[in-house]
Amino acid sequence: MRRARAADNQSYEAAWKLSKFSYYLGEHGEDEGVRTEAFREGIAAGQAAVGLDPNKPEGHFWLGANLGGRARFQGPIYALSSVPDIRREMETVVRLDEGFQGGSAYMALGQIELELGMLGGDPKRAVEYLEKGLQFGETNTMLRLRLAEAYLAVNRDEDARRQLNAILKTTPNPDYAQEHKRAVEEARKILEKRL
Repeated sequence: MRRARAADNQSYEAAWKLSKFSYYLGEHGEDEGVRTEAFREGIAAGQAAVGLDPNKPEGHFWLGANLGGRARFQGPIYALSSVPDIRREMETVVRLDEGFQGGSAYMALGQIELELGMLGGDPKRAVEYLEKGLQFGETNTMLRLRLAEAYLAVNRDEDARRQLNAILKTTPNPDYAQEHKRAVEEARKILEKRL
């Protein structure tokens, strides 16, 4: 993707795909330096994609995902300062195509509300976002996991149990096998420890 982007820096598709692949490298890489560079490159490619076509969701989504990945990686102070940018990108995705990536923009917005906690987050608003996302992502097991966490945060244990059990019964999408595996592992842990 770097070569494709270098060959045609006006290609929207090359820019957003480089942002997407950079995000995955940042999320799943082992080496700290590689992860830092991947998120940096993903943010730059996402910004380029948004600049090339601000009316398509891919650039906004992967820009927001890379901003969020870097925020989680670099710690709470950096994360807090990144929230407005992440929120803006995900709200733009919702406006352009709310079902994009199986409702994943709603998942990101819900996750922001859950992770902010006492710093302005709202678990009830997280539930609202995540329930909207579920309308587009019934097989999105990471979204179901975040919804289960939000339900637990608002003391809706039975609803959380239903989401966790749905994760265990979902046939994984081969394109998201790693995410599904992680969702299943976390769902089992929550069921064992809390429900």
